[in-house]
Amino acid sequence: MSSATSRRRALVVEDERPIRELLRLHLGLVGFEIDETGDGRDALDRTRASAFDLLILDVMLPGLDGISLCRAVRADGPNKETPILMLTARDGESDKVLGLESGADDYLTKPFGVRELVARIGAIMRRSVRAVDPSPPLQAGEPGARGPRRVASRHVTLDPERREATVRGQSVELTKQEFDLLYRLAARPGIVFSRAALLQNVWSDDTYVTERTVDTVISRLRRKVERDPQDPELILTAWGVGYKFAD
Repeated sequence: MSSATSRRRALVVEDERPIRELLRLHLGLVGFEIDETGDGRDALDRTRASAFDLLILDVMLPGLDGISLCRAVRADGPNKETPILMLTARDGESDKVLGLESGADDYLTKPFGVRELVARIGAIMRRSVRAVDPSPPLQAGEPGARGPRRVASRHVTLDPERREATVRGQSVELTKQEFDLLYRLAARPGIVFSRAALLQNVWSDDTYVTERTVDTVISRLRRKVERDPQDPELILTAWGVGYKFAD
């Protein structure tokens, strides 16, 4: 990095001081400027006031737990699309699914190794598709603060501002629900979304839809974007859970 202002910013939310110090050290070594706090409510205030390039959230926090914090960040504000790594002391599958459904991009079980930490951070930063912006992060409410970003993943390009979808170089007409659903999946390739999570994110204001609606729109999407809708290569089924975009 050429200057301190060009470094990526990470917010570490962890109430155990030794883990915060470990994260601060190794994030700094890979080029991050670190903000940190051990309180969930303080973290929420910070995420509403300033945009970050990475959020690391512990699940068990005083003030506001990490799951609720993650949901609040994803609901609105300058970090709505910021990559989130969740830290948890629990290794159960249900806890991991809950973290991912709350909006996290990945999870890491404590205790963790430094190499795995750095690898997972690198992976979610690569998966996060952002417009290249050399300027320092903007404060919430400033003109030009971060909004939905253009997604380019595999053979699909999505421009949320123009509501334009391009698949293998060809423009594709999508309904609002089709576009929003495809955008949600393609923005986080490899991450499995349950039907319930997709309903909450795409149809949050519509109380008359069911999980079957997700299957119906996925079927329509596949007919529009897949070479063979019966053998999809982009929108994949996670049997018994939901759907994901090919990583």
